[in-house]
Amino acid sequence: MIVERSLLPDFLTNTYLVGDPGGTAFFVDAGGPVAPLVEAAEREGMTPTHVLLTHHHYDHVVALPELLERWPDMEVLIHPAERELVAAATGDLIPGEALEIGSARIEVLHTPGHTAGMVALLVDGQVFTGDTLFKGSVGGVRAPGSTSYADLKSSIMDVLAKLPPETVVRPGHTDPTTIGDELETNGFIRIWRGLDPEGEGSCTAMGEPATLVLLGDDYDGGHKAWVRWPDGRDDIVPGSQVQTG
Repeated sequence: MIVERSLLPDFLTNTYLVGDPGGTAFFVDAGGPVAPLVEAAEREGMTPTHVLLTHHHYDHVVALPELLERWPDMEVLIHPAERELVAAATGDLIPGEALEIGSARIEVLHTPGHTAGMVALLVDGQVFTGDTLFKGSVGGVRAPGSTSYADLKSSIMDVLAKLPPETVVRPGHTDPTTIGDELETNGFIRIWRGLDPEGEGSCTAMGEPATLVLLGDDYDGGHKAWVRWPDGRDDIVPGSQVQTG
């Protein structure tokens, strides 16, 4: 099985082409640029039949028209909670139901938090995590359609972290990693596992007083902040929105 990746420069969003040479293939997300993936599919003699969307955000669907112009009969599948948010969607990704495309068996895992209908796709020892888990970081819960910090934490610790440590993580942004590496090196996960202490310093987050539990890394070279509000609620916000001192 071949996995090809294309990175959208402005957003650092990944689009993936997955399939067998001379056989059926599918895309995971459609952020683009898709021209290199179209070329790869043609070079390898692949016939893409599906686009599987991890969620509805613009940077993961913007190149759908281009893909559908090339392969107009492709099915576009997304979690039913977000189907109405993507005009080109033709069907649903149902958590707990396996999907077979060519030789690939795809398990759909519901991982809400960044959005209500976020899914991860487990394929042949690899998991496409969308915007839930990144190398060294985690998804935020301030984007349109997000649910809660509690959902994001549960999606990572109760779903993704239970996968075998050698599972390759192919995130929605930037570089691949493995479940095992994230268990040991991801600052958010280390605190959730009880390996590192929570921070207790004061900060201002989104203009409001808060406790800075962790100023963690983000996939773009910046930071993502885990903060706790005075009422005890936890939140994950852009690091650029946090001031200390």
